[in-house]
Amino acid sequence: MLYDDPRLVALYDVLNPFAADTAFYLALAQSARHVVDLGCGTGLLACELAKRGHRVTGIDPSPQMLRVARSRPDGDEVTWIDGDASALPFVGAADLLVMTGHVAQVFLDDDAFLATLKAARRAIRPGGAIAFESRHPAARAWDNWTRERSSRCVSAPDGRAVEVWQERHAEPDPLSTGRVAFTTHYRFMPTPDAPEETLSAVSELRFRTRDELARLLTDAGFAKIDWFGDWNRAPVDEVSRELIAVAR
Repeated sequence: MLYDDPRLVALYDVLNPFAADTAFYLALAQSARHVVDLGCGTGLLACELAKRGHRVTGIDPSPQMLRVARSRPDGDEVTWIDGDASALPFVGAADLLVMTGHVAQVFLDDDAFLATLKAARRAIRPGGAIAFESRHPAARAWDNWTRERSSRCVSAPDGRAVEVWQERHAEPDPLSTGRVAFTTHYRFMPTPDAPEETLSAVSELRFRTRDELARLLTDAGFAKIDWFGDWNRAPVDEVSRELIAVAR
């Protein structure tokens, strides 16, 4: 698993800081008493929600990510569960369930994603909502997954410089397959105490169209879906980078 290595877990918040997506979900949760963060990662959103007075349950399959989450300020105010959607029957009714960080794209198989959406529907109280985002296939984000276009240098928490980039694997056009496999490389620069080292992790994501996502949500029992094309709640169009769904 990508985030089993503590060095990569330590980089996660550097690469995914508090940003417009975080603000979107915080605003969406304003009236929610109980929020479930499914695929909560290192707990940035979950802990911020707890800080603001919400009851929060954070669920993630990575013990390393949850270790970081528990150590955050307000982390002791969150109920953390090492697991996946199979834990939802045991967390109590939710007013809002979120899947952030493009978690929806990790489900390569429609049946697996539908099972998760059905579990979410059962976990959400009447009047509650599920919210998640998926990259819009029309934006062709994968075209930028080359070293030349994606490389960036960041500082790890211990101060070590790290170059990070993605390289998409050769395959048919993802617009026809719906899937993109790629490798993320982490090049740790040498220091007086450590040699240069590159870690690599292979991933695959599913890019679903709005119609495909809508069908799955409908099949899971959600009757009303609001769609946004960016974190400012703009409508979805052909140049939108995101497909953001809020379903009830």
